Amino acid sequence: MAIKVKELKDDAQISVPVNKAYYFMLKNNLFYLYNQIQSAGAEACEKSFETIKAADYSKMSQVEQSFYTVTLMIAEIERLSVEQNLFDEKEVLEPTDEGYVEPTLS
Repeated sequence: MAIKVKELKDDAQISVPVNKAYYFMLKNNLFYLYNQIQSAGAEACEKSFETIKAADYSKMSQVEQSFYTVTLMIAEIERLSVEQNLFDEKEVLEPTDEGYVEPTLS
């Protein structure tokens, strides 16, 4: 007997509110995925990013697909944030700047 499942319609576009904490979780996840790709070595890393840039999802590994997917979500969040003027600009000192303090988690 067949079962019923729900699937988004092909033309569905859903707006999902995202707060700053979730945005940073996505960025942290992207950094983790980047490290996974980079850990394979320089040549493999370069090949992965060429595959990702080609945007042929079906030819990507699972890590590449994850990296690509999270990147698209972050890009859309940032695009909408700029469009809706939801970004604050601030100056961040670099390690060679006078007054620089090493960041901490607290």
